[in-house]
Amino acid sequence: MQTFVGGLIVALGVLLVLHGLNASESIASEISRFFTGSPTEKSLWLMAGGVVAVVFGLVIASVRGKQQPKS
Repeated sequence: MQTFVGGLIVALGVLLVLHGLNASESIASEISRFFTGSPTEKSLWLMAGGVVAVVFGLVIASVRGKQQPKS
């Protein structure tokens, strides 16, 4: 169950990163990049949140839960 939830979080993180990359190529981001030298904050937050979600999902999927004692 833990690996399933971790996999879902990783998939969500990948989608966020891809959406952030797509948003960084938008017209608003291009205008922001022209004046400030960096893309919009929305695209940066989407990409950063996606990376955090991927790392968190990988940690959740790889950590084993407490093993129940045999009765």
